[in-house]
Amino acid sequence: MRRVKQIGAFAVLAALLSGTAGAGFAQSSTDPAQGAEFESLAAKASAARDAEHLDEAATLYRKALRINPRWAEGWWWLGAIDYGADRYAEAALEFQKVVALDPGHGTARVLLGLCQFRLGLDGEALKNIEAARVIGIADDEQLRQEVFYDEGVLLRRKGRFEAAREALSSLCQKEVAGQDTIMELGMVALWMTGAHPPIDAEAAQVTMHVGRGACFDARKNYDTGRREFELAAAQAPHFRNLHLAFGRFLEDAGDQAGAIGEYKLEIENTPGSVVARFCIGAAEYKVDSAAGIPYAEEAVRLAPELPYAHYLLGLLLADTGEFRRAVPELEIARKAFPKEARVELALGSAYEHLGRAEDAARARAEFQRLNQAQKAETGADGAPGMIGAGQSEIRDGIESAEKH
Repeated sequence: MRRVKQIGAFAVLAALLSGTAGAGFAQSSTDPAQGAEFESLAAKASAARDAEHLDEAATLYRKALRINPRWAEGWWWLGAIDYGADRYAEAALEFQKVVALDPGHGTARVLLGLCQFRLGLDGEALKNIEAARVIGIADDEQLRQEVFYDEGVLLRRKGRFEAAREALSSLCQKEVAGQDTIMELGMVALWMTGAHPPIDAEAAQVTMHVGRGACFDARKNYDTGRREFELAAAQAPHFRNLHLAFGRFLEDAGDQAGAIGEYKLEIENTPGSVVARFCIGAAEYKVDSAAGIPYAEEAVRLAPELPYAHYLLGLLLADTGEFRRAVPELEIARKAFPKEARVELALGSAYEHLGRAEDAARARAEFQRLNQAQKAETGADGAPGMIGAGQSEIRDGIESAEKH
């Protein structure tokens, strides 16, 4: 079983256009002397397309487009035919024409991104796929599955692991994840950024076990997922980031103590792991913050340039009443994460406990402003007690530690 079944050439694209994806194309006027010829060619192209005589249809579309190069719908169909025939370079050029003529056509933009992904143009592909997701794409399940997969791969290669995990996990939740998706999810969980899956036999097996475990995690099937992680740990207990991935799984499963144990094993395997220390500190926050402080202090010592280390240490110190030590750490985080409401919330509380009433008032007002902006953008708020995965800037700060 492969990953998501690849977009089924012409059939799926035809289904897209039968809905709203192809609606609203503006046809530019043509020279009156050429109008009849253009209309005739366009009608013949449409008839050939409907009859699935695709080579003939493509020839007719090209002839019509030579007469009217601003015919967005013609470029769309020509791109559809070339995409369905795996002619991605040609299709990319044709979808670029559609996007140039109709910048708000999200489905054309996402298909341009999918073509670019297959051509190895990762940066451009991710840019277009993410832009299309904002604009909106056709409500076609097979297309969306393909987009989730390609976007997940591109995000992983960029080191944006949380976003990649979200995209790929959605395929597990829909139970359409094939072997390629599972391997990619394993690479995400193990923080791998390489362009291709591991070729070493042991590494490939471990990654597949982790991917299956992560896929079961997405489905909340924790018993089966745990067995996959245990198989990986038995096979290669010293595999890089394996215990980080297992710990993340156990946190999702509600086994906090087990997760912390895995993070400690990661430190035994990789004594310089800043991320493992982050994970322990975050897991201990509000549970046993005093126990998390030494790990956050070690993270600051190992990577003083990483703002998240200071943020985490500041939270843990504040939670144990060490407000005077907490404030400098949180102020470092504020400079790095100016859009994160939770930083202001923590600072406001610390200032108040130190009797700095004006600073506390300013921090609380900034928290309210940022929190309202975050709610308007995402529908979520900056509630206290939540750190890490749900916050864009802070999440990026954690991921930057893996590159440290």
